Amino acid sequence: MAGVEPAPGDTLGVAPRAGAAPARAPTGDATGAAGVRLVTLCTGNAARSVMAGALLATARSDLAVLTAGTHVVEHQPMSIRTRRAFEHIGVPVPVHRSHQVTELDLVSADLVVAMAAEHVRYVRRRHPAAAGRTATIVWLARHMPPGPSALAERVAAMDLASVDPDLQGDVDDPAGGDDDAYRACAVALQDAVAALLHRL
Repeated sequence: MAGVEPAPGDTLGVAPRAGAAPARAPTGDATGAAGVRLVTLCTGNAARSVMAGALLATARSDLAVLTAGTHVVEHQPMSIRTRRAFEHIGVPVPVHRSHQVTELDLVSADLVVAMAAEHVRYVRRRHPAAAGRTATIVWLARHMPPGPSALAERVAAMDLASVDPDLQGDVDDPAGGDDDAYRACAVALQDAVAALLHRL
C-alpha cells in the first residue's frame, strides 16, 4: 500500500496517481492546488465517506479532500470489506484512520459532501455555521450548478440550509452487510462522484 501512515489525528492519504498532488492534508489544514477544500462525511468514517473521498481525490489533484464521521471511534483502520470494495472498483486503497469531524474541519471546507440526511442534520444541529455548505452527495450530483463561476458563489446560490434533508437522497450504509453490500456502495458512490465532478 502506497503512502506513509499518518500519525493519530492526521487525515488519510490516498495513493496518488503519478504526478498528482497528495489527496489529503492534515486535519484542519487541507490544501489543494486551487484551494478547493471538501469534507466527505458519514457516520463512522469507515466506508462511505472514505470511498467518496478517495474517488474524489484520485480523480482530481486540485481537490483537497478530508474524510470524517459524525460518531467515530477515532484512529481505526478501514474494514477488510471496505478494502475489497476499493479493489472491486479499481481505486487505490487509501491510508486511513477514522476521524471525528470537528468545527475546524467544517470551517475550512468549501463544501461538505454528506452521505445521508442524518449527516446533514448533524451538521445543522452541531455546526450550524456550515449548514449552508452541506448537502448529500446525491443532491449535489443532481442540483449543484456547474461552473465557470466560483464554487463558493454556486454553493451559496443553492441555499442549502433551507433544503429538506429528507428530500436530498442517501447513499445506503453497507455497515453490517456482506461484501456485496460494500461493492454496491462503492459502485453507487462511483456514479455519484462522477456526476458531482462535472459540477465542481
